[in-house]
Amino acid sequence: MRKNSHLFRIAMTMLLCLSLSLIANAQIKKVASVEGITEYSLDNGLKVLLFPDNSAQTITVNITYMVGSRHEGYGEKGMAHLLEHMVFKGTPNHPNIPEELSARGARPNGTTWYDRTNYFETFNATDENLDWALDLESDRMVNSYIAEKDLESEFSVVRNEFESGENSPSRVLMQEVTSAAYLWHNYGQSTIGNKSDIERVPIERLQAFYKKYYRPDNAILMVTGKFDTEKTLALIEKKFGPLKNPAVELKDIPTIEPEQDGEKRVTINRVGDLQIVSALYHVPAGSHEDAAALAIAEQVLTDEPSGRLYKALVDTQMASGIWSFTPFTKEPSFLYMNVDVPSDKSLAEAETVLLTTLDKLADHPITEAELNRAKANMLKRMDQIFRNSSYLGTYMSEFIGAGDWRLAFIFRDRIEEMTVDKVNAAIKKYFIPTNRTVGNFVPTKNPVRVGIPHTENVEELVANYKGREAMDAGEAFDVSYENIQNTLQSGKLPNSSIEYGLIKKDNRGKTVNLTFNLRTGNVDQLMNKGLAARYTARMLNKGTKTKSRQDIEDKLSALKSSVYFNGSNGRVTASVNSTEENLMETLALMTDMLKNPAFDATELEKLKTQDLASLEESKSEPQSVVSRQIGLLNNRYKKGHPLYSMTLDEEIAAINAVNVADLNTYYKDFYGVNDSASIVAIGNMDEEAVKTYFDTSFADFKSDKPYTEISNKFQNSTSANEKIITPDKKNAFTLGVLSFEGSEYDDDYAALQVAGEIFGGGFLNSRIAGRLRQKDGVSYGAGGNVGVDNNKDDKNSSMYIYAIYAPENAAKVQQGFKEEIARYIAEGITEEELKNAVSGWVQEQNVSRAKDNELARVISTNLYLDRDMMFQKNVEKQVEKLTVEDVNKVIKKYFKNFENWTVVNGGDFDNFEIKQDDKKID
Repeated sequence: MRKNSHLFRIAMTMLLCLSLSLIANAQIKKVASVEGITEYSLDNGLKVLLFPDNSAQTITVNITYMVGSRHEGYGEKGMAHLLEHMVFKGTPNHPNIPEELSARGARPNGTTWYDRTNYFETFNATDENLDWALDLESDRMVNSYIAEKDLESEFSVVRNEFESGENSPSRVLMQEVTSAAYLWHNYGQSTIGNKSDIERVPIERLQAFYKKYYRPDNAILMVTGKFDTEKTLALIEKKFGPLKNPAVELKDIPTIEPEQDGEKRVTINRVGDLQIVSALYHVPAGSHEDAAALAIAEQVLTDEPSGRLYKALVDTQMASGIWSFTPFTKEPSFLYMNVDVPSDKSLAEAETVLLTTLDKLADHPITEAELNRAKANMLKRMDQIFRNSSYLGTYMSEFIGAGDWRLAFIFRDRIEEMTVDKVNAAIKKYFIPTNRTVGNFVPTKNPVRVGIPHTENVEELVANYKGREAMDAGEAFDVSYENIQNTLQSGKLPNSSIEYGLIKKDNRGKTVNLTFNLRTGNVDQLMNKGLAARYTARMLNKGTKTKSRQDIEDKLSALKSSVYFNGSNGRVTASVNSTEENLMETLALMTDMLKNPAFDATELEKLKTQDLASLEESKSEPQSVVSRQIGLLNNRYKKGHPLYSMTLDEEIAAINAVNVADLNTYYKDFYGVNDSASIVAIGNMDEEAVKTYFDTSFADFKSDKPYTEISNKFQNSTSANEKIITPDKKNAFTLGVLSFEGSEYDDDYAALQVAGEIFGGGFLNSRIAGRLRQKDGVSYGAGGNVGVDNNKDDKNSSMYIYAIYAPENAAKVQQGFKEEIARYIAEGITEEELKNAVSGWVQEQNVSRAKDNELARVISTNLYLDRDMMFQKNVEKQVEKLTVEDVNKVIKKYFKNFENWTVVNGGDFDNFEIKQDDKKID
């Protein structure tokens, strides 16, 4: 009887699967397939993109709506972005979306841009999570509350986000230059919107905007990662198939921007320290062939260190840095270039060099060598994106917004096939003074105009595009603690004494991530070294004794690989991202950089100039001054100690003091391998070849200085609540820190993880975010966390809180912090909070282990601390067993009232006092 029952269940399951498949086949139609991405469509017009990646161990659900700031009308500036916030406020079936996202351990967000809005969540790859994510997105497509009570608090949050951008001189300048460049088109308006529109938007107009654009036939759903295609199609049909479109047909009628009549100029006068000059040119839409030509021209101009503008401005130290930006848009776009000029340099001279270099392009065309270098750099970045399914899902939103997802591949192909003739022709056509905005209006008798073409028939362009052979999907790697530990090959190399931890697994695109750690010296040996440790590491990729900085960049582009170095206080880490095919050659290049650095004086001066400019810019930035003051208030070391906290003037002096002789001395004294060195590699590799390479290549690269970690023992933080005035800054920042004695090896560690998550973590769902953002609506970003020391002797742990807000809301922020901390200590947590926090924490750990770079950091730490993945598994078991009483106990033990924290507030507080409201907590 049992056997027959079992067979009956099997038969019914098969019948159900067959019926689901038939439903999917009847309702979901396959449209196109390019390099592993397959497009389907539902009868209601919803487009679906599926991209399986067995090696991901996570799933990303990304939904893109074809609506952005371009679609906003008069009085609606910022409406698309405001609506993005409101869609997180819930639906009848999902009333608390932040709580659900946190409980699933998801990594979510929503973004708004000129042509589109997207929402995504990356989560642990389970059928249950996928069902939940698709249900969430289908429900909030048509059933989001968009309620007036939520708007009342959220509009001030968005206004706070707007004001945070107002603190950035480069952002403000770009917004005003872009606005001046456009007469009519909404690309001239910032997506964040107009402050008055944000504050005064009627709920009825916001609801109408939502109903008009949030609909199946205006959306593209993309699912990437580890999932079963047939099951997912059936699930999508179930969730999205019944949704109906409004009766009103959507019509996208483009605004035609007239040709620019002459060079325009904009001047901004605001408080700040860093000078900036910028230039903007009108260019075609992303789908136009000239967009690829101009992207290469942009790379040739601004790439570091080979760019023509970089060489003309940064190499000569007339400027500290340069960056550029071209949005990939549906309608004619713009190319924007920004040059940072330190206050002791001439802004007029920098502008002259910038514009002269641009104007001379017609007579000094791009060369074949420059073209090939730009192609290599751009194609490397694209290749790395196409190998990362988790990021690819959100990356595709840009191309979807511009007309179609296949434009991503067409743009890549156009880059690869581009010629110098096409690039130079585009430069001559668009890089002309009358098509440029840099400042004041200049009249001319003979205006020269350029009409920016619209791309016609994008559908025909992409209809028959087949792309190339798709990358392999990789293996389904089990990220359980046991499998990771069993798969991990570890030990010590016989000749070099390097400790290793290697996991061989088949990744999409045959990728591999490797980190190489060197540790030498002790506190006495590292005293009074200034910033030599930092600059020595940063100079490693700036040239070797046989290769210039440009040679290194070109080689890495050819290998489609990356090598980064960082270092401080006796520690150096080399981070390598490569492929199975190119790993060994990339390691050879990394070794050359590590063993044979040139320490070129010119490159060092460029680094110092950039850092000094950054410090100059940070002098009046609330986040920077607040963070530095927190360090100064809790400093316990004398000047010259490796852990000493510098004042701004001391850091400027220390940067100016660094010279090549210091770097050579530090390198000679502290660079080399001892028994504290380690390598961790995950991905496609020949493990024996990797071990042999390091054992052979570094056997003669020895250090005679054993490593002793610099002691940083627990000490109570200083009780303070300081105010720092940052004039003319539209946004304020508060940071609070409270130290406590504890380590990862203590019995309280698991409970502290959950207490910190509920207190300040999660996605807009913590006590702090719930109060300051969700309830009071005074902060765009607010939260906190608990950081526990992994040194069982120092036990130097701390917790922190933070908020960004408008200065006039300082009293509300102070009151919110004070009341929520007191309430947390007095009342503790609830069963529901515990359940959601534990679920979210466990799933977040699972997602983290599925990311090779994050897993590598865990393995590297475990090797250093002589422990394995069972340590993390044991912590997870403890977390899962926690009770409300366990967590409430550690809250009362470690958390202290607001008056005991080190709190620093930065903002334009001149006109009012920060008030401490002592009203009774209700």
